[in-house]
Amino acid sequence: MPLLPSLYASAERAQPWSVPRAACYGARIGAIAALFKAFGPLQAAGATTHLGAHVGNFAVAAVTFGLLCAGAAALRNFIARSLIWRE
Repeated sequence: MPLLPSLYASAERAQPWSVPRAACYGARIGAIAALFKAFGPLQAAGATTHLGAHVGNFAVAAVTFGLLCAGAAALRNFIARSLIWRE
């Protein structure tokens, strides 16, 4: 399979992405998204919400985004190893 030329030439050698680091960043993004959804500007005016009522939503969003980012990093590593970094 011919590789397309890249306009960006990095001085560093390409390395695999860290799957645990991607999961950690994804969990942070998920928690921030859940916070924004629960307490953001689109929340109904006058609605009283408590943090305890949303803890489950925060956990689900953090785990889901963490798994999504970890899966994306693992898929990227698999594709790079099998198609790009063949030696």
